[in-house]
Amino acid sequence: MGRATAAVTLGGLLAAGCGGGGDGGTSGAAAAGKDGAAGYPVTVTDCKGARTTFTSAPKNIVTSNASSLELLLRLGADDLVMGTGFPPGKGAFPGGLDARAQRVKVLGKAVIPKEKLLGSGADLYIDSFASMNMAGMGESPSEAEFKAAGIKHTFLKSTACAAAKKQPLTDLSAVQDDVTTLGAITGRRAKAEELVTAMRTKVDAVRKAVGATPEAERPTYFFFDYDAGTKQPIAFCNRQIANAVITLAGARNVFADCDGDYRPVGWEDVIAKNPDWIQLGVRNRGDKAANDKAFDEARRWLETNAATKGLKAVKEGRFLRIGSERTTIGGVSNADTVEEIAKTLYPGRIGRP
Repeated sequence: MGRATAAVTLGGLLAAGCGGGGDGGTSGAAAAGKDGAAGYPVTVTDCKGARTTFTSAPKNIVTSNASSLELLLRLGADDLVMGTGFPPGKGAFPGGLDARAQRVKVLGKAVIPKEKLLGSGADLYIDSFASMNMAGMGESPSEAEFKAAGIKHTFLKSTACAAAKKQPLTDLSAVQDDVTTLGAITGRRAKAEELVTAMRTKVDAVRKAVGATPEAERPTYFFFDYDAGTKQPIAFCNRQIANAVITLAGARNVFADCDGDYRPVGWEDVIAKNPDWIQLGVRNRGDKAANDKAFDEARRWLETNAATKGLKAVKEGRFLRIGSERTTIGGVSNADTVEEIAKTLYPGRIGRP
Protein backbone atom coordinates (compact mmCIF):
# COMPACT_ATOMS: atom_id res chain seq x y z
CA MET A 1 0.00 0.00 0.00
CA GLY A 2 1.43 3.42 -0.96
CA ARG A 3 1.94 6.32 1.42
CA ALA A 4 -0.92 8.32 -0.07
CA THR A 5 -3.45 5.55 0.46
CA ALA A 6 -2.03 4.75 3.89
CA ALA A 7 -2.85 8.22 5.18
CA VAL A 8 -5.07 8.30 8.23
CA THR A 9 -7.59 11.11 8.62
CA LEU A 10 -8.84 11.46 12.18
CA GLY A 11 -10.75 14.72 11.80
CA GLY A 12 -14.11 13.21 10.86
CA LEU A 13 -13.92 10.80 13.76
CA LEU A 14 -13.16 13.52 16.27
CA ALA A 15 -15.80 15.83 14.87
CA ALA A 16 -18.28 13.04 15.56
CA GLY A 17 -16.77 12.73 19.02
CA CYS A 18 -17.90 16.28 19.76
CA GLY A 19 -21.45 14.96 19.98
CA GLY A 20 -22.90 12.59 22.54
CA GLY A 21 -22.26 9.37 20.62
CA GLY A 22 -21.64 5.94 22.05
CA ASP A 23 -18.40 4.56 23.44
CA GLY A 24 -18.30 1.52 21.19
CA GLY A 25 -16.67 0.86 17.85
CA THR A 26 -13.16 0.86 16.44
CA SER A 27 -11.65 4.30 15.98
CA GLY A 28 -9.92 5.46 12.82
CA ALA A 29 -6.63 5.94 14.65
CA ALA A 30 -6.67 2.42 16.04
CA ALA A 31 -7.21 1.10 12.54
CA ALA A 32 -4.27 3.23 11.42
CA GLY A 33 -1.85 0.82 13.05
CA LYS A 34 -2.65 -1.70 10.31
CA ASP A 35 -1.57 0.66 7.51
CA GLY A 36 2.11 0.05 6.83
CA ALA A 37 4.92 -0.44 9.32
CA ALA A 38 4.90 3.12 10.63
CA GLY A 39 1.26 4.09 10.04
CA TYR A 40 2.12 7.51 8.63
CA PRO A 41 1.07 9.96 7.34
CA VAL A 42 -1.54 10.81 9.99
CA THR A 43 -3.92 13.73 9.53
CA VAL A 44 -5.89 15.34 12.36
CA THR A 45 -8.23 18.33 12.53
CA ASP A 46 -8.90 21.12 14.99
CA CYS A 47 -12.29 22.30 16.26
CA LYS A 48 -13.00 24.14 13.00
CA GLY A 49 -11.83 21.35 10.70
CA ALA A 50 -8.39 22.72 9.79
CA ARG A 51 -6.10 19.79 8.97
CA THR A 52 -2.61 19.01 10.25
CA THR A 53 -0.61 16.14 8.76
CA PHE A 54 2.24 14.21 10.37
CA THR A 55 4.59 12.21 8.13
CA SER A 56 6.45 10.87 11.16
CA ALA A 57 6.27 11.08 14.94
CA PRO A 58 7.16 14.49 16.42
CA LYS A 59 10.41 14.58 18.39
CA ASN A 60 10.02 17.72 20.52
CA ILE A 61 6.51 18.06 21.96
CA VAL A 62 5.43 20.89 24.25
CA THR A 63 2.15 20.56 26.15
CA SER A 64 -0.01 23.47 27.27
CA ASN A 65 -0.74 21.94 30.66
CA ALA A 66 -0.66 18.85 32.83
CA SER A 67 -3.64 17.12 31.21
CA SER A 68 -2.06 16.69 27.79
CA LEU A 69 1.25 15.89 29.46
CA GLU A 70 -0.38 13.11 31.46
CA LEU A 71 -1.86 11.53 28.33
CA LEU A 72 1.57 11.47 26.66
CA LEU A 73 3.16 9.91 29.73
CA ARG A 74 0.45 7.25 29.90
CA LEU A 75 1.19 6.48 26.24
CA GLY A 76 4.86 6.04 27.10
CA ALA A 77 5.88 8.99 24.93
CA ASP A 78 8.13 10.59 27.56
CA ASP A 79 11.07 10.63 25.17
CA LEU A 80 9.15 12.90 22.79
CA VAL A 81 8.21 15.56 25.39
CA MET A 82 10.52 18.55 25.82
CA GLY A 83 8.46 20.86 28.03
CA THR A 84 5.12 21.95 29.45
CA GLY A 85 3.13 24.86 30.80
CA PHE A 86 0.89 24.66 33.89
CA PRO A 87 3.08 21.85 35.28
CA PRO A 88 1.63 19.25 37.66
CA GLY A 89 2.53 19.70 41.30
CA LYS A 90 4.60 17.00 42.94
CA GLY A 91 2.29 14.11 43.75
CA ALA A 92 -0.39 15.24 41.31
CA PHE A 93 -0.10 12.15 39.10
CA PRO A 94 -0.63 8.58 40.32
CA GLY A 95 2.14 6.02 40.81
CA GLY A 96 5.22 6.17 38.64
CA LEU A 97 3.71 8.84 36.40
CA ASP A 98 4.54 11.46 38.99
CA ALA A 99 8.32 10.99 38.98
CA ARG A 100 8.31 10.98 35.18
CA ALA A 101 6.27 14.19 35.09
CA GLN A 102 8.69 15.96 37.43
CA ARG A 103 11.51 15.36 34.95
CA VAL A 104 9.75 17.35 32.22
CA LYS A 105 11.11 20.86 31.75
CA VAL A 106 8.76 23.62 32.89
CA LEU A 107 8.48 26.33 30.22
CA GLY A 108 5.86 28.31 32.11
CA LYS A 109 4.21 28.00 35.51
CA ALA A 110 1.01 29.13 33.78
CA VAL A 111 0.56 29.84 30.06
CA ILE A 112 3.95 29.53 28.34
CA PRO A 113 5.11 33.01 27.25
CA LYS A 114 4.53 33.44 23.54
CA GLU A 115 8.13 34.16 22.53
CA LYS A 116 9.46 31.36 24.73
CA LEU A 117 7.11 28.86 23.11
CA LEU A 118 7.92 30.00 19.57
CA GLY A 119 11.65 29.84 20.30
CA SER A 120 11.56 26.54 22.21
CA GLY A 121 12.53 24.32 19.29
CA ALA A 122 9.27 22.39 19.59
CA ASP A 123 7.86 20.66 16.53
CA LEU A 124 4.41 20.08 18.11
CA TYR A 125 2.38 22.06 20.62
CA ILE A 126 -0.61 20.25 22.16
CA ASP A 127 -3.30 22.62 23.45
CA SER A 128 -5.84 21.47 26.00
CA PHE A 129 -7.98 24.55 25.38
CA ALA A 130 -9.09 26.35 22.24
CA SER A 131 -7.68 29.70 23.40
CA MET A 132 -5.68 30.89 26.38
CA ASN A 133 -5.87 34.57 25.42
CA MET A 134 -7.55 35.48 28.69
CA ALA A 135 -7.03 38.49 30.90
CA GLY A 136 -3.69 38.27 32.65
CA MET A 137 -2.79 34.94 31.03
CA GLY A 138 -0.67 36.24 28.16
CA GLU A 139 -1.11 36.11 24.40
CA SER A 140 -1.03 32.85 22.44
CA PRO A 141 0.78 32.60 19.09
CA SER A 142 -1.31 32.85 15.93
CA GLU A 143 -1.47 29.90 13.57
CA ALA A 144 0.76 31.83 11.17
CA GLU A 145 3.33 32.31 13.93
CA PHE A 146 3.25 28.61 14.82
CA LYS A 147 3.81 27.76 11.16
CA ALA A 148 6.69 30.22 10.79
CA ALA A 149 8.37 28.66 13.85
CA GLY A 150 7.97 25.16 12.43
CA ILE A 151 5.56 24.10 15.18
CA LYS A 152 2.49 22.01 14.42
CA HIS A 153 -0.48 22.93 16.63
CA THR A 154 -3.07 20.38 17.74
CA PHE A 155 -5.73 20.20 20.43
CA LEU A 156 -7.31 17.90 23.00
CA LYS A 157 -10.66 18.20 21.28
CA SER A 158 -12.71 16.73 24.13
CA THR A 159 -11.96 19.88 26.13
CA ALA A 160 -10.95 22.45 23.52
CA CYS A 161 -14.05 21.90 21.36
CA ALA A 162 -16.54 21.69 24.24
CA ALA A 163 -18.27 25.01 23.60
CA ALA A 164 -18.80 24.14 19.92
CA LYS A 165 -20.51 20.81 20.55
CA LYS A 166 -23.95 20.49 18.97
CA GLN A 167 -25.52 18.26 21.59
CA PRO A 168 -25.02 17.32 25.26
CA LEU A 169 -21.94 15.32 26.12
CA THR A 170 -23.05 12.13 27.86
CA ASP A 171 -20.18 9.69 27.26
CA LEU A 172 -16.38 9.65 27.07
CA SER A 173 -16.04 8.92 23.35
CA ALA A 174 -14.44 12.32 22.66
CA VAL A 175 -11.85 11.69 25.38
CA GLN A 176 -11.14 8.23 24.02
CA ASP A 177 -10.71 9.77 20.57
CA ASP A 178 -8.11 12.15 22.02
CA VAL A 179 -6.17 9.20 23.44
CA THR A 180 -6.39 7.34 20.15
CA THR A 181 -5.32 10.40 18.18
CA LEU A 182 -2.27 11.06 20.34
CA GLY A 183 -1.40 7.38 20.03
CA ALA A 184 -1.48 7.69 16.23
CA ILE A 185 0.54 10.92 16.20
CA THR A 186 3.25 9.53 18.48
CA GLY A 187 3.35 6.01 17.05
CA ARG A 188 1.89 4.48 20.25
CA ARG A 189 -1.29 3.00 18.78
CA ALA A 190 -1.18 -0.26 20.71
CA LYS A 191 -0.80 1.53 24.05
CA ALA A 192 -3.59 3.95 23.13
CA GLU A 193 -5.90 1.06 22.35
CA GLU A 194 -4.99 -0.54 25.69
CA LEU A 195 -5.84 2.68 27.58
CA VAL A 196 -9.13 3.15 25.74
CA THR A 197 -10.14 -0.47 26.32
CA ALA A 198 -9.47 -0.09 30.06
CA MET A 199 -11.60 3.07 30.16
CA ARG A 200 -14.48 1.37 28.34
CA THR A 201 -14.30 -1.67 30.61
CA LYS A 202 -14.53 0.47 33.73
CA VAL A 203 -17.37 2.64 32.44
CA ASP A 204 -19.27 -0.36 31.08
CA ALA A 205 -19.17 -1.98 34.54
CA VAL A 206 -20.74 1.14 36.04
CA ARG A 207 -23.32 1.33 33.25
CA LYS A 208 -24.25 -2.32 33.85
CA ALA A 209 -24.75 -1.62 37.55
CA VAL A 210 -26.65 1.68 37.48
CA GLY A 211 -27.52 2.42 33.85
CA ALA A 212 -31.08 1.12 34.16
CA THR A 213 -31.89 3.45 37.08
CA PRO A 214 -34.90 5.57 36.02
CA GLU A 215 -34.07 9.24 35.47
CA ALA A 216 -36.40 10.39 38.24
CA GLU A 217 -34.66 8.10 40.75
CA ARG A 218 -31.15 9.30 39.96
CA PRO A 219 -29.71 11.66 42.61
CA THR A 220 -29.10 15.26 41.61
CA TYR A 221 -25.50 16.44 41.62
CA PHE A 222 -23.72 19.80 41.79
CA PHE A 223 -20.04 20.28 40.96
CA PHE A 224 -18.82 23.07 43.24
CA ASP A 225 -15.78 24.71 41.64
CA TYR A 226 -14.36 26.12 44.87
CA ASP A 227 -11.19 27.45 43.23
CA ALA A 228 -13.20 29.55 40.76
CA GLY A 229 -14.33 31.66 43.71
CA THR A 230 -17.31 31.65 46.03
CA LYS A 231 -18.88 35.00 45.15
CA GLN A 232 -20.53 33.62 42.02
CA PRO A 233 -20.74 29.85 41.36
CA ILE A 234 -19.90 28.37 37.98
CA ALA A 235 -22.35 26.00 36.30
CA PHE A 236 -20.77 23.07 34.47
CA CYS A 237 -23.14 22.77 31.56
CA ASN A 238 -24.12 19.88 29.30
CA ARG A 239 -21.29 20.29 26.77
CA GLN A 240 -18.60 19.92 29.45
CA ILE A 241 -16.73 16.65 30.20
CA ALA A 242 -18.06 16.85 33.77
CA ASN A 243 -21.60 16.39 32.44
CA ALA A 244 -20.58 13.09 30.82
CA VAL A 245 -18.78 11.93 33.97
CA ILE A 246 -21.76 12.75 36.21
CA THR A 247 -24.28 11.20 33.80
CA LEU A 248 -22.30 7.97 33.35
CA ALA A 249 -22.03 7.65 37.14
CA GLY A 250 -25.82 7.51 37.39
CA ALA A 251 -26.44 11.05 38.65
CA ARG A 252 -28.24 14.10 37.24
CA ASN A 253 -26.13 17.19 36.72
CA VAL A 254 -28.27 19.99 38.16
CA PHE A 255 -27.14 22.25 35.31
CA ALA A 256 -27.64 19.75 32.50
CA ASP A 257 -30.26 22.11 31.05
CA CYS A 258 -27.55 24.70 30.37
CA ASP A 259 -26.31 24.56 26.76
CA GLY A 260 -22.57 25.21 26.56
CA ASP A 261 -19.54 24.31 28.64
CA TYR A 262 -19.50 26.79 31.54
CA ARG A 263 -21.75 29.58 32.72
CA PRO A 264 -21.65 31.90 35.75
CA VAL A 265 -24.85 31.56 37.78
CA GLY A 266 -26.10 32.83 41.13
CA TRP A 267 -26.32 31.01 44.43
CA GLU A 268 -30.08 31.44 44.13
CA ASP A 269 -29.89 29.12 41.10
CA VAL A 270 -28.05 26.46 43.12
CA ILE A 271 -30.55 26.84 45.96
CA ALA A 272 -33.41 26.34 43.50
CA LYS A 273 -31.79 23.09 42.31
CA ASN A 274 -31.17 21.92 45.92
CA PRO A 275 -28.83 19.05 44.95
CA ASP A 276 -28.74 15.68 46.67
CA TRP A 277 -24.93 15.55 46.38
CA ILE A 278 -22.16 18.12 46.04
CA GLN A 279 -18.70 17.43 44.67
CA LEU A 280 -16.04 19.59 46.30
CA GLY A 281 -14.10 20.35 43.14
CA VAL A 282 -10.67 21.65 44.15
CA ARG A 283 -7.57 21.68 41.98
CA ASN A 284 -4.63 19.51 42.89
CA ARG A 285 -2.30 21.29 45.32
CA GLY A 286 0.52 18.77 44.84
CA ASP A 287 0.26 16.73 48.04
CA LYS A 288 -2.41 14.98 50.08
CA ALA A 289 -2.22 17.29 53.10
CA ALA A 290 -2.72 20.41 50.98
CA ASN A 291 -5.55 18.75 49.05
CA ASP A 292 -7.29 17.67 52.27
CA LYS A 293 -7.01 21.22 53.60
CA ALA A 294 -8.61 22.61 50.42
CA PHE A 295 -11.44 20.06 50.55
CA ASP A 296 -12.05 20.96 54.22
CA GLU A 297 -12.13 24.67 53.38
CA ALA A 298 -14.64 24.11 50.57
CA ARG A 299 -16.91 22.07 52.82
CA ARG A 300 -16.64 24.55 55.68
CA TRP A 301 -17.58 27.41 53.37
CA LEU A 302 -20.74 25.61 52.25
CA GLU A 303 -21.65 24.71 55.83
CA THR A 304 -21.22 28.24 57.19
CA ASN A 305 -22.43 30.41 54.30
CA ALA A 306 -25.94 31.70 54.87
CA ALA A 307 -26.94 31.02 51.26
CA THR A 308 -25.79 27.40 51.15
CA LYS A 309 -25.97 25.91 54.65
CA GLY A 310 -29.63 25.01 54.14
CA LEU A 311 -29.03 22.93 51.02
CA LYS A 312 -30.11 19.30 51.34
CA ALA A 313 -26.64 17.95 50.49
CA VAL A 314 -24.99 20.27 53.00
CA LYS A 315 -27.38 19.46 55.85
CA GLU A 316 -26.99 15.72 55.22
CA GLY A 317 -23.21 15.90 54.72
CA ARG A 318 -23.35 14.44 51.22
CA PHE A 319 -20.03 15.60 49.84
CA LEU A 320 -17.58 13.98 47.44
CA ARG A 321 -13.91 14.93 47.71
CA ILE A 322 -12.80 14.47 44.11
CA GLY A 323 -10.40 16.83 42.34
CA SER A 324 -11.41 19.17 39.53
CA GLU A 325 -8.96 18.06 36.85
CA ARG A 326 -10.02 14.42 36.67
CA THR A 327 -13.67 15.52 36.39
CA THR A 328 -13.57 18.53 34.08
CA ILE A 329 -10.59 17.95 31.75
CA GLY A 330 -10.49 15.04 29.30
CA GLY A 331 -8.19 12.21 30.34
CA VAL A 332 -7.91 8.54 31.23
CA SER A 333 -8.80 9.32 34.86
CA ASN A 334 -12.30 10.44 33.82
CA ALA A 335 -13.28 6.76 33.88
CA ASP A 336 -11.89 6.42 37.42
CA THR A 337 -14.01 9.40 38.48
CA VAL A 338 -17.14 7.83 36.97
CA GLU A 339 -16.49 4.73 39.04
CA GLU A 340 -15.73 6.66 42.25
CA ILE A 341 -18.88 8.78 42.02
CA ALA A 342 -21.04 5.73 41.26
CA LYS A 343 -19.61 3.78 44.21
CA THR A 344 -20.48 6.68 46.51
CA LEU A 345 -24.00 7.23 45.18
CA TYR A 346 -24.84 3.52 44.79
CA PRO A 347 -22.94 1.74 47.58
CA GLY A 348 -22.54 -2.01 47.07
CA ARG A 349 -23.79 -2.04 43.49
CA ILE A 350 -20.54 -1.50 41.57
CA GLY A 351 -18.41 -4.58 41.06
CA ARG A 352 -21.15 -7.12 41.69
CA PRO A 353 -21.11 -10.16 39.37
